[in-house]
Amino acid sequence: MTAAYDAVRKVCLDEGADAVGFVEITRKAIAHEVNDILRAFGRTKTLISIIKKANRDSVQSQSLPVVNDEFIKTFHELSKISRAVITRLNSLGIRGVAVPMGFPMDLDRWPGKIWDVSHKTIAIEAGVGSMGLNRLVIHPVYGNTIALGTILIDSPIDKYDNPIENRICINCKLCAFVCPAGAIDNDGGFNFLSCIVHNYHDLAGGFQDWIEGVVSSNGIAGYRGRYTDGENMNKWQSLTLGSMYRCSYCMAVCPAGQEGLKDYSHQKKDYFEKIVMPLKAKKENVYVIANTTGHLSASKNPDKTLRFVNNTIRPSSIESFKRGIIISFNRLAAKDTKLKLRFEFTGKEPDAFCVYISDAKIEILDNIDGATKVMADSETWIDLLNNRTSLISAIVRGKLKIKGNPLHLSKFKRCLA
Repeated sequence: MTAAYDAVRKVCLDEGADAVGFVEITRKAIAHEVNDILRAFGRTKTLISIIKKANRDSVQSQSLPVVNDEFIKTFHELSKISRAVITRLNSLGIRGVAVPMGFPMDLDRWPGKIWDVSHKTIAIEAGVGSMGLNRLVIHPVYGNTIALGTILIDSPIDKYDNPIENRICINCKLCAFVCPAGAIDNDGGFNFLSCIVHNYHDLAGGFQDWIEGVVSSNGIAGYRGRYTDGENMNKWQSLTLGSMYRCSYCMAVCPAGQEGLKDYSHQKKDYFEKIVMPLKAKKENVYVIANTTGHLSASKNPDKTLRFVNNTIRPSSIESFKRGIIISFNRLAAKDTKLKLRFEFTGKEPDAFCVYISDAKIEILDNIDGATKVMADSETWIDLLNNRTSLISAIVRGKLKIKGNPLHLSKFKRCLA
């Protein structure tokens, strides 16, 4: 049975969604997502992207409790809408599932792709919005103060939506200016690790670091020397009341979208003084990994107190190692480095790819000339990265061979946070 576009759209809007878009499962742009989509719902024919707008004034508040409360309520509201849509569609003979907007996620796959559906990708393909410099989806009217959800259904639709042709982001770069961890570059680059280390400090970004800090502290005096009482209570609050973010400034200051432009276009100075600068000048802790771009950026703002944490995102597979290379790349440490490496893995996870580092940038390539070759058993390599075996032991056992300059491995390690 093919469902009517207008009828399904009306169900979503009637149940409270603020915008709706449809994407077919066969679309090439989401081909890399299909396996995980079908894992969530094996009969998926159509993906429905829905949004619920948040209260912009709450998101722009200097009070984190106000911001996080708004997020939690908006997330819950969108979750209820998604369930109501499924119930209504069931009555029409259409079956499906609503995918979680965020947590819970499949953390058995950590630190790989722990979500089943990339809501931003689907929203963009569904024409719900376009990507901004801040890596948030921006709706033409509501801007980026929105929550994204996806519903998977077993019925094709008689019409599908397409991405928005014109970019909604106005390239004001206020998000780059206000980010306390320097995660957003003016040239369009984005440092995921700087963002997650600070913003998710009381969530997945800092939880493992905290646990390891608890275990490795030498008694209560050692623990108190590492963590303040306020940090302890923030962790408790996030664990008991829901996801508590440390920062949403890139969303708060974004004026793109019709609603935001009303405040920004004719009163830019007032907008900057009342919305942007209070967040830029807010006195707060900023969580960074030492000697990274996040550290450098935060150290330039006298209103921010640096709190140093460790990168505890450790690879559990060759695939997560490959993803982690990009995420953990430290441009500051790689500033004067030029390096070519070819990895060839055997065993349970056979794979081969090259890493090229130059001009403080990193690329994953299929092939490259003149590379130092690292040949390793895949399980041994993961054990080595997680300090469960040593480099010497791996070489002696014949599980690791290096063809070229072995010091290139050390240079490569120094380029990762």
